[in-house]
Amino acid sequence: MPSKKSSSARSVKKAGKFLRIGSVSLGGDEPLFILGPCVIEGEKPLLRAAKTIKAICDDLGAQFIFKASYDKANRTSGSSYRGIGTLDGCRMLAEAGASIGVPVTTDIHSPEEAAIAAEFIDLLQIPAFLCRQTDLIEAAARTGRAVNVKKGQFLAPWDLAPIAGKLKAAGCSNFCFTERGTTFGYNNLVADMRSLYWIREQGFPAIFDATHSVQRPGGGGGHTTGDGHLAPVLARAAMAAGVDGIFLETHENPAKAPSDGPNQIPHKNLPAVLHSLLAIHNALA
Repeated sequence: MPSKKSSSARSVKKAGKFLRIGSVSLGGDEPLFILGPCVIEGEKPLLRAAKTIKAICDDLGAQFIFKASYDKANRTSGSSYRGIGTLDGCRMLAEAGASIGVPVTTDIHSPEEAAIAAEFIDLLQIPAFLCRQTDLIEAAARTGRAVNVKKGQFLAPWDLAPIAGKLKAAGCSNFCFTERGTTFGYNNLVADMRSLYWIREQGFPAIFDATHSVQRPGGGGGHTTGDGHLAPVLARAAMAAGVDGIFLETHENPAKAPSDGPNQIPHKNLPAVLHSLLAIHNALA
């Protein structure tokens, strides 16, 4: 349960851990952005996205980690596009990150995938639905890579402490947690900004996933829908609440994205979104 002591969001932030992930940092004086398409669609589209996002972030002076998934293992329909596979996907993502000089992240789904991904990926991500899978968490921890665990839609913020315990017991001290909304009735999520405070109050760096928080899981019957236009709104609220990082999926043409298109930020809108988030962060400094 959350403590009854009162302290400012900024003081809680300073009490958290500092993570170094390749050339970027999480938990310091500058926010960290995790940006990229939902899924790898091919080598050329991936590299094009990486270069576009890098140019935008360089112009704004923003630090970021490039992300994309090699396999969308959690899909509403069995006929939905999954991805290109673990080994090829990790190699492709690592090459894209190296080409623009930024670290990369992707989600893993099994202990076997953890071992493969660790050869290429800087930050291993545990999907929300798998956040209590002990074998997966321990395997990720043992790779020596930094680990980002997405808080399950079914968990309270203080339920992250046992997950942190599993990571530490397996030898991982470089980890963080991502808030991505909590199940609210059927086909809907709600983002509770208090969660960010309570995560950091426990001493854990906190990231807010704005694009997955506006999902409507299974809302389209055989597919997930969402309110992508609200993702920047929630991201601004999270930044104002005091958070270490913001996760935003972004695509050159979300209408044609094979996965999670309704929730991704168009590349053309990304500069304005990031500018507003940095302005809020600077106003709180």
